[in-house]
Amino acid sequence: MESSQSFDALRCQVLVATQGGQRSEISIVDDLSQPAITLREADRSLTLNCRTQRRLAGAELLLSVELCNPSPMDHPGGNWDLGAEGSVEIDSLVLVMTPCEGTFRHLMTAFNAADTQSFNQLAIRQHSSGGDHWQSSNHVDARGAVTLEKRGFTGRVDGNQFSGDRASPTIFATAGSQTFEITPYRFWQNFPSGISANHDEIRIELFPPGCPGGHELQGGEQKTFEIGIRLVDQDHSADLRQGESLDDWVNPLPVAETCDAITPEQIPYFSKRSANSDAKYEALIDLAIEGDDSFFAKREIIDEYGWRHYGDVWGDHEAVYHRGDSPMISHYNNQYDCVLAFAVQYLRTGDRRWWELMTSMADHAWDIDTYHTDNDKLLYNGGLFWHTYHYADAHTSTHRSYPKQLRVSQQWDGGNELDDLGDTGKKLEKIYAIGGGPAAAHNYNTGWMVAYQLTGKERYKDAAINGADYVMRIDDGSKTPFKWFSRADTGHSTCSSEGYYGPGRASGNSTHALLTGHQVTGERKYLDRAAKLMRRTVHPNQDLEALDLLNAELRWFYTMYLQALGRFVDYKDSLGQRDQDFEYGVASLMHYAHWMAEHERPTLSEPERLQYPTETWAAQDMRKWHVLQHATLYEPDPDQRKKLQAKADFFYHYVVDYLTDSPTKSLCRPVVLMLNFGWQRQWFLDHPDVCKLDQPIRKEFGRPQVFVPQKQIAIKRFKALVLVSGVLFVLAVVALLSWLLFF
Repeated sequence: MESSQSFDALRCQVLVATQGGQRSEISIVDDLSQPAITLREADRSLTLNCRTQRRLAGAELLLSVELCNPSPMDHPGGNWDLGAEGSVEIDSLVLVMTPCEGTFRHLMTAFNAADTQSFNQLAIRQHSSGGDHWQSSNHVDARGAVTLEKRGFTGRVDGNQFSGDRASPTIFATAGSQTFEITPYRFWQNFPSGISANHDEIRIELFPPGCPGGHELQGGEQKTFEIGIRLVDQDHSADLRQGESLDDWVNPLPVAETCDAITPEQIPYFSKRSANSDAKYEALIDLAIEGDDSFFAKREIIDEYGWRHYGDVWGDHEAVYHRGDSPMISHYNNQYDCVLAFAVQYLRTGDRRWWELMTSMADHAWDIDTYHTDNDKLLYNGGLFWHTYHYADAHTSTHRSYPKQLRVSQQWDGGNELDDLGDTGKKLEKIYAIGGGPAAAHNYNTGWMVAYQLTGKERYKDAAINGADYVMRIDDGSKTPFKWFSRADTGHSTCSSEGYYGPGRASGNSTHALLTGHQVTGERKYLDRAAKLMRRTVHPNQDLEALDLLNAELRWFYTMYLQALGRFVDYKDSLGQRDQDFEYGVASLMHYAHWMAEHERPTLSEPERLQYPTETWAAQDMRKWHVLQHATLYEPDPDQRKKLQAKADFFYHYVVDYLTDSPTKSLCRPVVLMLNFGWQRQWFLDHPDVCKLDQPIRKEFGRPQVFVPQKQIAIKRFKALVLVSGVLFVLAVVALLSWLLFF
């Protein structure tokens, strides 16, 4: 390794060209301290951000190039499709590296192997994924056509042509006294991509020029590319590659000390996998990384590759009723915080496969599934998109939830096959993509926090904070048209369904997001807002029967909030804040937990009450175990604690046994649910006597108050104003007539 840690022998530029002919370039300095560059095209703008991260005493430089389209997306009827207004067509995005003085004296490449080869001229273009399904309909453009022309990559070294499926090139270039190793991260996975080099320059084509149709960057969409640059000893550069993947050092595994530094506040009840772990449970979660139906295998089936798709997971559970030769493509996005699930499993096992899933989903969910604009609806700006609409093919909607309005039956081969499905087919035939966008119910940011702690990448921190700020923003009554009549909270952060502000996925995810915001920043506003949402959502004296909690189709998600409430009281306890909010939270949690111990049952025990009685319902029941098990920590009465534990054990074993015997256990959604919930059980088995309270909390908390959202208040006040204005008008007319008659 060179003793010098300076990169001053290398000059970098980023060149951007849109199909409208607008071009821009910026120079990159070593510390990349300059602000974001804004590129203008007509009435739209693109933002280009570049930043570096140093490692190994400064001898390694990770350069990220982020291109964002902050314009709002046109979504007529709630549909989010390619080709809509707001998109910008990028012709090329190229990183150009040149020596500060003279030329590159020596060039070598390590290409898909540890062996290196000297060259004078090199050019490689990754046209498609190179997989068996490289022409998958996953890659349709705005016209619904797949324009990929070649499988894999083509290349040329000093006039000699070659080709293959998947390229992972690295270039060694000597400038002055320094030799640089340059690796575009995930080169083939983010196709189309290209790289060329000669003694004058190295060009990394992040968005290569000349691709059919260009590269459509939708409104609110961005893409981040990473390039690793490190100083190496020229004489031994080839030896550094022995036994090392070309991508490994760009996104290296954290050192053991980093993993050990993860605190109980960040991942409560954590324990590593061991010989004592439940083998049946572990077999269920290993379905994600092993076997013919793993998440890696699913990627190949729909070719979940390319710069927009890579990192996402195929939502194959949405295709269970599909009939046809080609797979129905559904994107799962970051539903139920896949990033967190993958991070936890990596920390439990040290298996790099979990690490790869974590980082690729973290990148994808921040770039593609997050709506990077401030110019759309309050509820949409900065939010996360949901998964693809149920039982519908994504088609041109990519990751924007809802495709154009097509009958689902049109996406099935055969005109009468839906009839063979009986009532299920009739229900599916009625499904239309009726529109929608980001909302509080799909706001998962905790995984990004853990990813930031493990990698130090600032964009993961930005993503985590964005999730917390989103909750604060969408509840701000001063940002809506109703502000002239009321400044009350909008209620968006806790509205899980129309008119319902009780415990649900919106209130649960909002609470998680706020707690994560406080953990990352330490800013009190996030914790205070979480407490306020708690008092809006639950109460220690709530009439639980009136909430109809056993109606799974309407209220299955109430346990999502109780899980967040458990995290809230744990976090308050860890901060030494056993205040009124802590007591209110514990009392509310126990109120629900004791009701669950008496009344809850497996959701599939009454399949006739379900529209689609699938294995997902059994997987969701693991949330019930989680809530009941957590409640044992706050129940000092031995008899009551025993009752809670018995019901918790029942649900845990029921879920594991049911899914173990289920032929559809490897579908995406049940696997993700198992990845998130169930692993905590080993900690509870290892600490059976832990109780955080000496006696129950017995305080008067008054009666529950009904939350009234801003819109409802504003409309009521407006009507009152109209009524008063009308009365005053009538009185004024009467007075005027009286005056005229008198005179």
